[in-house]
Amino acid sequence: MIASGKGPSYDTGETGHHRQAQVDPLAALRASDDPPWDVYLTGPVFLDIIFTGLDSAPVRGTESWARGMGSSPGGVANMATALARLGLKTSLAAAFGSDHYGEYCWDALEQGEGIDLSPSRTITGWHSPVTVSMAYEGERTMVSHGHEPPPEEAAPDCPPRARAAVASLVPGKRAPWIAQAAGEGTRVFADVGWDETGAWDLAGLADLEHCEAFLPNAAEAMRYTGASCPREAAHALTAHVPLAVVTLGAEGAYAVDRRTGETAEVPAIAVEALDPTGAGDVFVAGFVTGTLAGWPLADRLAFAGLTAALSVQEFGGSLSAPGWSEIGAWWRKVQSVEGQDPTALRRYGFLADLVPAEQARPWPLRRAVPTIGFRKSA
Repeated sequence: MIASGKGPSYDTGETGHHRQAQVDPLAALRASDDPPWDVYLTGPVFLDIIFTGLDSAPVRGTESWARGMGSSPGGVANMATALARLGLKTSLAAAFGSDHYGEYCWDALEQGEGIDLSPSRTITGWHSPVTVSMAYEGERTMVSHGHEPPPEEAAPDCPPRARAAVASLVPGKRAPWIAQAAGEGTRVFADVGWDETGAWDLAGLADLEHCEAFLPNAAEAMRYTGASCPREAAHALTAHVPLAVVTLGAEGAYAVDRRTGETAEVPAIAVEALDPTGAGDVFVAGFVTGTLAGWPLADRLAFAGLTAALSVQEFGGSLSAPGWSEIGAWWRKVQSVEGQDPTALRRYGFLADLVPAEQARPWPLRRAVPTIGFRKSA
């Protein structure tokens, strides 16, 4: 089921103050002439402040108390962190504010996660965008504030060489770096947000022509194609992009590869969700990882769904993303559950050759904490 060749490599060491037990899912494919990065991303980084444990949505004119709170980098940092924690060499181009929020986000991504920020920059006098997210009843409500960075601080016109890039498409707007990256051989994976214009016109997603894969959710896919069901929408999207992946919420995900004629559908994993913030980004990161590693389509869907399911059991967007130790712990645990469906176990059997051994030193991932800026004790 896994691409032939040598197995994944394991690196258990220390980087700064953060120990890592890292799996390299691309070990069998690496060569001396590889691009320096596995994945390149660009976009805004927010400071996310997340409230959890709310019994209901806030009520006008009242005060609500949350039982939990966390702070973490957000925005494109969700995707970048998820990719890095899955062992991919990740490069991010983003604008950071010159405030304490910006310093915290930079440190959390570069020092905490090992993400390359050489294409990024700090803008003097520009404050970090902020999002407050309130999670309740498996949903979330968000309030954001920020300003566009100065025009001269746009993403680099010449993106670094990378195996892949993840792009967030904006209706009616082209991002020149996408065509340039694709022209250099970078495999571009695209997602998209809600079309506030209401047009839902695929022609408005002009950069889709440069993409290898498109990963909308079911509502987005049906609106863009006019299809009556998500699976029909996925097939319709392959007229515009080689690989269409449609997420189906609690039903899982469905994918169609036009190049091979292959289809795959994998059900979702039932978990108790604490905070869904960033789960879609983690899904994309898992799918990109499996694609670059050359896994079968169904394995990629299963892995993406698993990583997303593990992420919603923590709160805090980027810092909720699982690493290989968490994936390995889940795999060992589900095998010990009495009455486990053997068919479901076989669906994730490909993990057996990937996850670290139980005795491997754990990777203590950073998690979202209620505050930022504690000084280190002497």
